[in-house]
Amino acid sequence: MSSETWTIRKVLTWTTQHFEKREVDSPRLTADVLLSYVLKVSRVRLYVDLDRPLSKDELTAYRALIARRISGEPTQYLTGVKEFYNRPFKVDGRVLIPRPETELLVEACLHALPKDAPSRALDVCTGSGCIAISLAAERPQASVLATDLSPDACALARENAEALSVGARVTIVQGNLFAPVPEDARFQLVVSNPPYIASGEIPGLSAEVRREPHLALDGGQDGLAILRRVIEGARRCLLPGGLLAMEIGETQGNAVRELLQAAGYESARVEKDLERRDRLAFGTQPAATGPQA
Repeated sequence: MSSETWTIRKVLTWTTQHFEKREVDSPRLTADVLLSYVLKVSRVRLYVDLDRPLSKDELTAYRALIARRISGEPTQYLTGVKEFYNRPFKVDGRVLIPRPETELLVEACLHALPKDAPSRALDVCTGSGCIAISLAAERPQASVLATDLSPDACALARENAEALSVGARVTIVQGNLFAPVPEDARFQLVVSNPPYIASGEIPGLSAEVRREPHLALDGGQDGLAILRRVIEGARRCLLPGGLLAMEIGETQGNAVRELLQAAGYESARVEKDLERRDRLAFGTQPAATGPQA
């Protein structure tokens, strides 16, 4: 960008082309989002004011974000926010960026929690808190316990719970999976979006994904290490007839269904995401035998 006059229209056109050459995902959308962030306006406002010139300081700030995005830093970390289930969640390098597929997991979980009665849910590997907080926000009588191994993730999840006005009903505790969960605690729902990428696949991920916390990505040698522990641990915590709901990798459907069946769950099933890839797995705690000791 030279010293000539740069309008919003001109800046967006140049940036989109630059991102296309550098193979940045969604080049126009990314250009829009970053400029909206710099100018502190909505994307709609950008298009109302296409002929508005940018100041020197605005151009400097925008250039800096372009450079960081080209280097592989995710857009959501640059703006510090990710919309999830119609709510703005604070995100940064401490947590995995919430994905649209995970909204499908929330949608499925809501069917397991009554709209007009008290209920209890457990979210294992909560990260930003997007699942736990969304459930609490959508079910005003629900209380949610959320765990994460990362103290940094827990701190950010607490910030999100307070900012989204559910801090009184979402309790976030640091610890390894079920370790922080009281022995006598029982839940209608256990939900988890655990690390499920095989260790050997991580170096081949995009630069953007590799910027996200390794702890939130690495599912062990076969990608199933954490999923196995979630499947086993949830049997202790679920009420009879309670639901275990998990996000999984697109190639893991058959293996996870078998793990659920072997662990004694009923109605073990796998569902696909909007791109018809295996993405969600469910199992029901047997009603006859109740939770495992």
